[in-house]
Amino acid sequence: MSKVVETVEQLVKPITEELDLELVDIEYVKEGKNWFLRVYIDKEAGVDIEECGMVSERLSEKLDETDPIPYNYFLEVSSPGAERPLKKMKDYERAIGKRVHVKTYEPIDGEKTFEGTLLSFEQEELVVEYLMKTRKKQVVIPLDKIAKARLAISFS
Repeated sequence: MSKVVETVEQLVKPITEELDLELVDIEYVKEGKNWFLRVYIDKEAGVDIEECGMVSERLSEKLDETDPIPYNYFLEVSSPGAERPLKKMKDYERAIGKRVHVKTYEPIDGEKTFEGTLLSFEQEELVVEYLMKTRKKQVVIPLDKIAKARLAISFS
């Protein structure tokens, strides 16, 4: 599956660069009996349906030419949404001061899930301030211990 993602990345990157869009993520997953190729794009002001359509159309042509995927699949091109994943260094840097949700591979201070404000990101470590009951705490999370991280929306 990672070979498919690598190939698709090589095909879609020139398209997103030409349209001044950021390639956020690519997923190739099986859900039930169907395969899905999901491409997430964004830009500072957010993307609209026309931009998603343009990328989808151009990428679909490239995929038809090269035919790198052996199974039938559904191609979806969309915005990563308000709770966009944090994967690249620049994602973490842009998220400083924002609310994040982080899951780790192993417990840190007895916890594996942290949701709070990203205070800093330096030397491949995040500092997250979160509430533990009614007390504010800070945790240092090494980048290599992160299983998943994303922006988080708070409704309070």
